[in-house]
Amino acid sequence: MTRSIFSEEHEQFREQVRRFFDKEVVPYYRDWEKSGVTPRSFWRKAGEAGLLCTTLPEEYGGGGGTFLHACVVTEEMARAGANLGIAVHSDMVSPYLMHYGSPALKQHLLPRLCRGEIVGSIGMTEPGTGSDLKNIRTTAVRDGDEWVINGQKVWITNGMNCGVVLVACKTDPAAGAKGVSLIAVEEGTQGFTKQGPMDKIGLKAQDTAELFFDNVRVPIGNLVGEEGRGFVYLMEQLPQERLVIGVRSIAILEAELERTLQYVRDRKVFGNPILNFQNSKFKLAEAKAYITMLRAFVDSCILEHVNGRISSEKAAMIKLTGTELLGRYLDEFLQLHGGYGYSNEYGIGRAWVDARVTRIAGGASEVLKDIISRGL
Repeated sequence: MTRSIFSEEHEQFREQVRRFFDKEVVPYYRDWEKSGVTPRSFWRKAGEAGLLCTTLPEEYGGGGGTFLHACVVTEEMARAGANLGIAVHSDMVSPYLMHYGSPALKQHLLPRLCRGEIVGSIGMTEPGTGSDLKNIRTTAVRDGDEWVINGQKVWITNGMNCGVVLVACKTDPAAGAKGVSLIAVEEGTQGFTKQGPMDKIGLKAQDTAELFFDNVRVPIGNLVGEEGRGFVYLMEQLPQERLVIGVRSIAILEAELERTLQYVRDRKVFGNPILNFQNSKFKLAEAKAYITMLRAFVDSCILEHVNGRISSEKAAMIKLTGTELLGRYLDEFLQLHGGYGYSNEYGIGRAWVDARVTRIAGGASEVLKDIISRGL
């Protein structure tokens, strides 16, 4: 379908991003999947190419763009069949620092994040705490001019590479959600260790780690925003995170639909192209209809977010529909590939496995349904 949300400037940026992924990612991506970590050299190259932190002001080294520029990067990464931690780095960590960090903290961290000199991650999930963030157990105790942090985080994207992690911790354990704060911890700080990469069924190149904090001492100035406001900040930024997942979901669906159409045109069974069979045509027709409808919804939500801030309910809707349709139709596309769909030789197999986590990460589908149900 024709899209009207992007300007000519955005499309020129898209060409730049596409060339970067084709040159710097696609030829090496299978090797990164095998190693379980994206090399740090990639992050520096991405920073030099202007792909990181596209929405940050130029004074901090960012692109000075809007969320539309971030969407271009997300969409082109999906088109390339890659799953990297750019969204966490650029669309989660950087905005937290930009919106809530002190001037000194922003000046210390943001330029290096923009250049790709350090990689950003955020530590929310714990072994016994997923979506229930108000009950995290990692603590931060004030000791003079320092915070002393103890605890553990798990399933942390960019965990092995991270040069800075924003740690959600309890500064007042008795206060529930009002006792949660965000504190920046830099790589190399004594007592801060990493373990990984974790052995996942998918997202192999997107390094994921466990992080441990054993009497980690950081300056009080590493507090992001106000003490006790961390849960509020997380809730304020989660809609954008969920929108990004929706943006990525529809981009993957569109790319894999095109790849599947090409495959079924070329592949023959009993002397006929697979596309000539009624079952194939009906499956693909249904997929195209739902994908087209989802694209219209996603683009309207992107514009809504660019012009203000998307609501929590709308963001939950877009992540729920996007990821559920992603899982459904990638499964159909894989089936149409037959045995080759189960091979890593074809991207559909990797896309199918990678997509499974989207119904969990960023808010499980069941949690999203609960959020939507509150407005009924």
